[in-house]
Amino acid sequence: MLAQKIRADMTAAMKARDDLRVQTLRGALAAFVNELVAKGRKPTEEISDADAVAVLKRLAKQRKEAAEVYEKGGRAELAEKENKELKIIEEYLPQMASREEIEEVARQKMQELGMEAGSPAEVSAKAGKLTGAVMKEFAGRADGNDVKEVVQKLLTS
Repeated sequence: MLAQKIRADMTAAMKARDDLRVQTLRGALAAFVNELVAKGRKPTEEISDADAVAVLKRLAKQRKEAAEVYEKGGRAELAEKENKELKIIEEYLPQMASREEIEEVARQKMQELGMEAGSPAEVSAKAGKLTGAVMKEFAGRADGNDVKEVVQKLLTS
């Protein structure tokens, strides 16, 4: 289980006196408990790996957004801390699909759905349907922005 691995890694980080890793993993474990409570379950229950991955993705997204805000605000040291935390969180996320994999699946789905490139008016109508089909195929292993860009490129070319 992912939560058990994070707990064990946090203990190892405590022994190694790696403060940033301890804080990041402790925050992830707290987010797991919050997720359980939000779903009406007991905080002492074990979170499923699927739920844990969803929580970690949310935490990773928060770190990315915070780092961007700090960069724009001229706070490089805070942005650097957020990026370091993001790297720690990403260690526990499943490997994301590459743009090439996304494009391959998008081409297959276009054929299955009988779609082809068209005028801008047709593209917007088809893009949502195709993006949804591709995202469903990857089941959370693909970044939504990457899928959107690949779909737009395929439908306009």
